[in-house]
Formats: sequence, C-alpha cells, structure tokens
Amino acid sequence: MISKMFLHVDLDAFFASVEILDNPELKGKPLIVGGLPGERRSVVSTCSYEARKYGVHSAMPISRAYEICPQAVFLHGRMERYHEMSQQVMAVFREYSPDVMQMSIDEAFIDITGTELLFGDPVTLSKDLKKKVLERTGLTVSVGIATNRYVAKIASGLKKPDGLCYVPAGYEEKFMLSLPLDKLWGIGTKSRERLNACGIFTIPEIHAISETALKELFGEASGSFLYRSVRGMDVEHFGDETKSRSMSAERTFCFDLSDIYSIETELLHLSYDVMLRVLKEKVNSKTVCLKIRYEDFTTITVTESSTRIVSSIEDLFERSCRLFHKKYENGRGIRLLGLGLQNISDGLESSQGELFDFGEKKQRSVEKTVLKLHQKDPAHRLKKARQLITKACAFFFLLSAIRPVFSQSETEGFHLQNLEYEVEGSWESVLSSDT
Repeated sequence: MISKMFLHVDLDAFFASVEILDNPELKGKPLIVGGLPGERRSVVSTCSYEARKYGVHSAMPISRAYEICPQAVFLHGRMERYHEMSQQVMAVFREYSPDVMQMSIDEAFIDITGTELLFGDPVTLSKDLKKKVLERTGLTVSVGIATNRYVAKIASGLKKPDGLCYVPAGYEEKFMLSLPLDKLWGIGTKSRERLNACGIFTIPEIHAISETALKELFGEASGSFLYRSVRGMDVEHFGDETKSRSMSAERTFCFDLSDIYSIETELLHLSYDVMLRVLKEKVNSKTVCLKIRYEDFTTITVTESSTRIVSSIEDLFERSCRLFHKKYENGRGIRLLGLGLQNISDGLESSQGELFDFGEKKQRSVEKTVLKLHQKDPAHRLKKARQLITKACAFFFLLSAIRPVFSQSETEGFHLQNLEYEVEGSWESVLSSDT
C-alpha cells in the first residue's frame, strides 16, 4: 500500500509580502496591513517579519500595534489584489497534484501521494514548487511535508519564512515530542493555561497521560485531540466534504475570536468564497450549514433549509449570520468557522415561485459579471463592501471595470476588517453601466 504524503504550503506574511512586491520601497521596514492608527475597530490582518519583532501579530487592534511599533508603515488591505495573487499561487500548486485543498487565501494542503515518478521525492518536489512560485509571483512559501495534514501543518510553520520541513514516515511521534508546547497547533493561550494549572508544561508530559485520563481532565473532544496530536496522528478533517453533494469553506484562526463584528466579517469572507464557487460550477442549494468550533474544541453544527435557493453572496451572508446568532454561546472564543451549502443541485437558477423580486436577480447578475471578468482578466479587480446600517450589516460588490468613474482616492477607503468602501451608487447604477 502506498504511504500517504501531504504538503502544507503557507504563503509567508502574505498580505504584507504582496504590498512589498508592489512597492519595493517597503522592503525591510516594519509593515502592518489592516488599517490606519486611529481608525475605529481596525485590527492587524498581517504584518511583515520586521514588525513581528516588536510583538505585533494578526488580530491585534491597530491601536495596540501603533503603541508598540509607532514607526511602522500602516496600510489598508487590498483584498482584490490578494485574491488575484492567491489564484496565481494555487494554480502552481495544481500543477503538482489535482488534490489541492485550499484552506484560506494564503494556505493549502496538497496530496502528493504517488507523484514520485513525476516529480521525484517529496523534498525535491517541494523545492521545485517553492522555486516555481517565486519565479511566477515573486512570493515565498513555507512548506511542511508529512504523512498526515496535521503534522504537515505544524512543520510548515517551524522554519518561516521561506522554510521547508520534512517529517518522514514513522517519525511523526518523535517529531511531536521534540516540540515545545506552544508549537502544538490547535492549543491556544487558554488551553495552555488549563494544562499548566494541571501541572502540564510540555508535550512529553501530555504524552505520558492516558487517553482516558485526558478526557476526564479536559473533556471528550479536547482529551481525544491532545492524545492524538502529541502522537503525530491526524486529528482534523480540514474541510473534507462530499464534493458531489455539498460545497463549503472554513477558516481556522490564529487567535480565538469573540468580537461579534470580527466574527461576522469572517462569515462574509466565507460567503464570498462559497458563492463564487457556486457561480463557477453552476449549481444551487436551499440548505445552509454553519459550523462553529469553540476554543475548547467543542464543535456545533447547525443546518437550515428554505423553500428559496440561496440567491447571492449577500443572501448567504444574511442566512449565516442568522444561524450564528441562533446558536452562538455569547462570549466564548471561536477557533474555527465553517460555512457550506448542502443538497447541491445542478443548474444556476434564480429563486422560483416568488411573487416579488427582492433584488436577487440584480445581485446575482453582478456576481456573474464578477466571475466572468475575473476569468477573462484577473486585472479586473473586485471591490468588496460592508456597510453598517440601522438594522443589519449589508454588503455589495463593485468592479472598477464596471465603474471606471471611480478615482484612486475614492477607492482607498478599504478597511480589511471593516470591509468598507467610501463609494457612491447602487445596484441599479452598477447594472446600467457599460461592462
């Protein structure tokens, strides 16, 4: 039987690296992407390694980042540009395997099982992949190689930036036992505090405890996770899905989320990812599924079906928010969110049997245009918006190709976490523009 082999490939400080690529004058400077000092609710999306030396990290409020690194260059994010670069990188990955599981905009698992005759051993393949990504995009990636995704995920983060770490078959447990506790992926600050309170400070100390005892101490889910992870066993499904009947995306966060605004922003990102796949594959669904994994690994899944198909990105976002607020235990930290559509049917249809049109056709028309323009020319950039209004958060998508009247200054109002654009116009004006 052929031994499984996976790569976890992670783009290094992705957003910051793209900004430096587009503006080489930023190279070597502490760079923080996410917002400007003084902007309400802005948080760090990512930062350069020079900024990380000062203690800046993702999900940190911009105000705090400015306190500890006032000399940094602060920028708003440009999600349309990052998605464009992400697509180029993912295209390189697919040259090495048809089984690429994209986990987020800047990371993916690649199943390279059985590819030795084509590309050589895993290390040779990984070096070639890294070289090709750099040549085509100017970006560096870090690669972890292992027989399961969990170990590969940890390995990719050990030698950043531009790293390569290989864990041969049979060495998974030894590899895990060599790591400090803070490298145990999936264990956050609060979980480490609980372990420390029990007198556990190292991975070997966890390894010495039986699975039964770990479950008694930390609960069924967390105890099982600890037992398997320290032995280098696969512990998560990482978004595996039944491709013929469902479609989903999920995000695991470096830091637990508890702020509602940030959580809803992540639901917006997931809605965007899922619905563009719906448009691309020309399918539809009436069933939305939301997954919430809390900081202690307790996972809940809630599903809701409707008589109406999910008609647009905005529609999916609103449904996901409704499901979230129905099930979320207020104040608990969230380490993972997943959003999916189930009972997928062929055919990209509009809502059937509706007496009134609530704008779904226009929204779907714009989203189709988004997909067509991006497929034809990635230079046509997508502009995402999220505006807080009196009753709920709504968002819409605009294209610079559709609204050429926007000046550069008008499109600089983007906030990565707030997802805001200072723009004018409506769906009607967008649709009436010359595409």
